[in-house]
Amino acid sequence: MWDTNTLNYYDQHAQMFAESTKDVDFRAVQDRFLGKLFLHAYILDLGCGSGRDTRYFLTQGYRVDAVDGSTEICKLASTYTGIQVKQMLFQDLKAVDTYDGIWACSSVLHLPYKELKKVLVQMAAALKRDGIVYTSFKYGTFEGERNGRYFTDMTEDSLRKLLIETAVFQLEEEWVTKDVRPGREDERWLNILLKKRPR
Repeated sequence: MWDTNTLNYYDQHAQMFAESTKDVDFRAVQDRFLGKLFLHAYILDLGCGSGRDTRYFLTQGYRVDAVDGSTEICKLASTYTGIQVKQMLFQDLKAVDTYDGIWACSSVLHLPYKELKKVLVQMAAALKRDGIVYTSFKYGTFEGERNGRYFTDMTEDSLRKLLIETAVFQLEEEWVTKDVRPGREDERWLNILLKKRPR
């Protein structure tokens, strides 16, 4: 199940977290994801955080549902995006053949590996045919609690293992980037674009 320490962390630090992420220029990655979708496509922002990405997608003419596990984050993101952000755990995703794309930026990395596998299958079910996922993980092999939150890190090898074990997505693109937040440039991220496999 979702790690309660992680949810508590985001509820307690919601304002600080939102302020540190909402103005980060992430357009290069956002546009790379949107380039895989048609205009006015229907996107799920799964673990939307501050609402930065939801807000951008809305301004570009896309339809967006936004959810987050933290009640406090949802309140701030609703105000920032101008849409109602729903409080929901990743494991509670029950949509079927609904979305053209799922954006899970720095979000599902908070799941233990076993839970991540289940949620990946639920994400595939929620997508329409040929649906696209963007997700990102801290680069490495660590799994466990770090600074009050649970993390499952990922490398190219562990990603391939995950894709083989779940068998619901094919890899479209992967690339490693530095953290874009000031002072965090030494941290590396594995960025991933996935396409839903034909049934």
